[in-house]
Formats: sequence, C-alpha cells, structure tokens
Amino acid sequence: MTTLADLMRNLEQTSLPLYQQLQRALREAIDQRIFGPDEALPAERQLAADLSVSRITVRKAIDGLVEEGLLVRRPGSGNFINTRIEKNFAKLTSFSEDMRARGRTPRSVWLKRSEGTVTPEEALRLRLSPGAPVYRFNRIRFADDMPMCLEYATIVAGALPALDAVDVSMYEALERTGHRPVRALQRLSALLLNAEQAQLLQAQPGDAGLAVERLGFLRDGRAVEFCRSIFRGDMYDFVAELSTP
Repeated sequence: MTTLADLMRNLEQTSLPLYQQLQRALREAIDQRIFGPDEALPAERQLAADLSVSRITVRKAIDGLVEEGLLVRRPGSGNFINTRIEKNFAKLTSFSEDMRARGRTPRSVWLKRSEGTVTPEEALRLRLSPGAPVYRFNRIRFADDMPMCLEYATIVAGALPALDAVDVSMYEALERTGHRPVRALQRLSALLLNAEQAQLLQAQPGDAGLAVERLGFLRDGRAVEFCRSIFRGDMYDFVAELSTP
C-alpha cells in the first residue's frame, strides 16, 4: 500500500517549498484513503521523524490544511480529516468542485429530470416571459457515499443543448456552453427536515437542515439558474469573510 513517505518521495523533484510538498502529499494521502475520516493523523513529532523533516515544516503544512478546512484540530486528540464540509459563501463554486477540493468524490442520484415552461415564481426569479422553456434537475448530491443535500435547480433552456447535457456537475455543463454563472445572489435559512427530506438524506425527521436559494447570473446580467438546495445541518458549515467598509 502507498504510504505518505512514498508520496513525499514522488514530490522530491519539484521546486516547491518543503511544507507545500508535504501539504500535497497529505492531500493525496487523504484522497487515496490512507487516512480514514475517524482516524487521527500521526502526531506532528512522529510525522517529522518518519519523513525526515523539521517539526516546523510539519506544523506549517498542517496549519495550511486546517485553514483550508481539510483538517481539523481536536485539542488533546490530534489532527483529523474534517468530515464537515466548510462552504465559503463568498465564492461561487459548484458542489462537485467543493467536494473534489476536499478529496471527496461527488456523485448524484437523480430524482427527476424534466423540461417544461416556467412557473410564475421561476418567471419572476429568472426574469423570463410566461411560457419560456426551462430544464429542471432534482437530485440527491453525495460526497463519497454520504448524502449531503437535495438540489432542485431550474436552468434557462437556452443555456444547455439538451436535458441530458448535465452529468455530475451542472456548472461544468454550463461552462462548456459559455453559460456558467459569474455571480449569484444567495439566501440561507434554517429549517427542520420533514419526513421525506430526512429519508432522502438518511437523517431523522426534525433534524436541523439548511436551505440555500441561489440565483445565478451571466456576465451580461441575465439570470440563468435558480436553485434551491436542502443541506444536512450536521455536515455543512457556511462561512463568509467579513471586513469593515
């Protein structure tokens, strides 16, 4: 089995600083499941000895991964893979991109894919005329084998060539046609999962959830996407960086 030391040796020919080499090796180790989500990483002292690097190098590498949200420190216990997903509310990234950045494998189970005309609410949100054609995509989004959210998306029909153009990532499909949103308005609210939502997300009715509505816009100001997602409250954290005016 590949070890962290093997991954480090593969990076030795790069010009990256040593701590960045270690960060890369740790990301690869997490991606290859060398470390399980419930397993502590070796102690920093042990990592330094095993890899023949300084503890300062190990600490700097781990600090960076903690800041990224990939690792979490538990005082008195060690460093663990962060099983909660931290989503930066200020960055317009797709679910698939977020999962891959954390070494998780995104996939979907389709609940419904259909084409039709806008409802009154969709027409208002997307600024479309009554009767305008749209595609609707309803699915369960998974990280590895864990259901993370329910996604109900409506896309302006002219932004995609066909209903089956979306495979795993909707934003990748929109990017291929030049219609990926470049900005969005998002609204976050708390809710309690009802019986149907809880069953689909493998949770319990009444568990805490998060509802996120997103309206995505193209560079020319046209709305292209209206999406409502229901996230498991025990698996997702939304964060945003704030500054004074």
